[in-house]
Amino acid sequence: MTQQQPGNVEELVLTRTLNAPRELVFKVFTEAEHLLKWWGPKGLTMEAAKVELRPGGLFHYSMKTPDGHEMWGKFVYHEIAAPERLVFISSFSDAQGNTLRHPASPLWPLEVMNTLLFEEMDGKTKLTMRGIPVNASVEELHTFDSNRSNVQQGFAGTFAQLDEYLATLV
Repeated sequence: MTQQQPGNVEELVLTRTLNAPRELVFKVFTEAEHLLKWWGPKGLTMEAAKVELRPGGLFHYSMKTPDGHEMWGKFVYHEIAAPERLVFISSFSDAQGNTLRHPASPLWPLEVMNTLLFEEMDGKTKLTMRGIPVNASVEELHTFDSNRSNVQQGFAGTFAQLDEYLATLV
């Protein structure tokens, strides 16, 4: 079922089949030493990652652009059902973990609820990622909706890095 916000913005749904067992895919999504090796947009370097895998816990991380600009982000975990499901709110942050606006898009939603589903498929994993803004203004919902293709491209690069990293582990 598709969740909707005021303004009828549908959740963004991305799927990918990964050539690794579900338990491993879940592990590389939930442990800092793995996330440092693949998380984030292609071309950015993960500099720091801390994971507190519990409801209310954080994945707090920093990334650097090729020109040296540092950005911080975080997930606040809401549900952890290993190895089937992760639910978290993602946002940009500062080094202390305070929620901030997107550094390049002041109308990007402050928080996005994400649900990741990990389905076992004969030794592979079908990953489904669902995202929808929470507590967003009409303008933020419009920005989210009008940037779907950019988000899809960004995650295509992130998931390609995940594919490459998983290939080193299986």
